[in-house]
Amino acid sequence: MAAPENKLKQALGAGEVQIGIWLAFGSAAVAEQAAGCGFDWCLVDSEHSPNDPAQAIGQLRALGDRTQAVMRVPVGEDWVIKRALDLGVQSLMVPMVETAAQAEAAVRAMRYPPEGVRGMGPTQARATRYGLVEDYVSTANAQICCIVQVESAAALAAAPEIAALEGVDCVFIGPADLSADMGYPGQADHPAVEAAIAEALPAIEAAGAAPGILAFDAETSARYLSYGARFLGVGADVTSLRDALRGLATQTRQIIGVR
Repeated sequence: MAAPENKLKQALGAGEVQIGIWLAFGSAAVAEQAAGCGFDWCLVDSEHSPNDPAQAIGQLRALGDRTQAVMRVPVGEDWVIKRALDLGVQSLMVPMVETAAQAEAAVRAMRYPPEGVRGMGPTQARATRYGLVEDYVSTANAQICCIVQVESAAALAAAPEIAALEGVDCVFIGPADLSADMGYPGQADHPAVEAAIAEALPAIEAAGAAPGILAFDAETSARYLSYGARFLGVGADVTSLRDALRGLATQTRQIIGVR
């Protein structure tokens, strides 16, 4: 039995647009609900959210095969990447990648030797169904989707070089950190930031990787798509619930006349 086919990797390689959502609550119940809502992928965030491996594995089980699971690791260290892959994730996002050398190191960390440096521990890992996927080690490398996140002006300048690396499937722009690095914290829609994004997305595509980015409303999503984004984050569980609850409270008070 071989490693499962990575449908997200295939879709991105075929030039398809894939939309998804961030999971930041650390809740398997929320992940289970999100899995059935029509997203191509759901990302378990371990960088800015309280998701340790034990919480992450519960969410991965909840996602099942109804959507493609992605995990953002907190840092691109080899041992962190290895643990995430052993949980059964086939698509990993590595934050704060600044150079092609860092991206190449992430690619190698995600692959077994001789193509990489991923440590062996297949019989103990959920990724192999605890040893039942007998051909996992020989087939896993081909199914890994490597998503590197560029979040500064310097990283954006290096994005085409990063995108050209063999093994990098997607280069994902982080607008929040990018805007802060460019001197406009909290202003991801600043014209200078917007111009940089509009230039970088097609350059990433031309270099050979799928361009990705995060947006939090439909208008911004449409604009980023027009620039060439194909791996598109369209929101998060935390912000979606916040907006829904705030809207419910406001609408109810207006209708019943209570402040």
